[in-house]
Amino acid sequence: MDTREFLAHLTHQRRLSAHTVSAYGGDLEQFAAYCRSTYDTKGAGGVNRDMVKSWLAQLVEEGLAASSIRRKLSALKAFYLYRQTRGLQQDNPTQHIPTPKIGRRLPGTVPRADLRRLFAAFPDPLAQDDVVLLQDHLLLALLYQCGLRRAEVIGLRPDDVQLDRRQLRVRGKGNKERLVPFGPGLTELIERLLQLRSYGVDDALLQTDRGKPLYPKYVYNMVRRYLGGVTAEEKKSPHVLRHSFATHLTEGGADLNAVKELLGHSSLAATQLYTHTNLARLREVYRQAHPEGGGKK
Repeated sequence: MDTREFLAHLTHQRRLSAHTVSAYGGDLEQFAAYCRSTYDTKGAGGVNRDMVKSWLAQLVEEGLAASSIRRKLSALKAFYLYRQTRGLQQDNPTQHIPTPKIGRRLPGTVPRADLRRLFAAFPDPLAQDDVVLLQDHLLLALLYQCGLRRAEVIGLRPDDVQLDRRQLRVRGKGNKERLVPFGPGLTELIERLLQLRSYGVDDALLQTDRGKPLYPKYVYNMVRRYLGGVTAEEKKSPHVLRHSFATHLTEGGADLNAVKELLGHSSLAATQLYTHTNLARLREVYRQAHPEGGGKK
């Protein structure tokens, strides 16, 4: 089953991330291996609907999460739609196969008090000479104070920073750019890092000790280590800091459309997830403000 042209299409035309393209490629190869071993079918054109359903049933029997099965089926559907629209085959074996539904999980967050302890433990950036410690501080601040995705932090360059306007130029999903503001504390961190480190034309803002851009596992391990020292929350990842950024904004009364723009979401539906995290605050507002809320006598 040749998927090279399809994966190139995802990369260059649809501009999906390298991580997503790699995941799709792995899913398609897994399905191709299943068809070869179970049905002795090697070409994409020889696949029928029963084979797809059989593969999905096996994934369920293996105990794979519904979210993972959903992604694998999405990869398969996208692949066969691509073949069909380009006249490579007439029938689509994935047509009318329902996508497994998954419950919508509320994002994990780190309490404000825990985050205050985290950042208070770092030295004053203006007196900081340890580049590694300063960069750790800045990385955590970019994730929480700006709500950046891990890949967006890794992709930042010095010329993406506009110190005079206190804003970042961020390249998000689909290579879409957005401007994200930041506060005076982050300004001090960035200014100090620029003083301590020399940069080439194409250098990343944040680097390893060998001068290379950070990589996803490095960022994940660093965030997990720092969060492990200040919070008992189970989830400790870069994305949890992004969730905390959005949740704390909405708890503070930020307009949902503004949060959407700051996060770089393509639709408001993705941002609306954060409204569900504010029920306790809304109940308290109702209790205090409404005549029948029970907070006033």
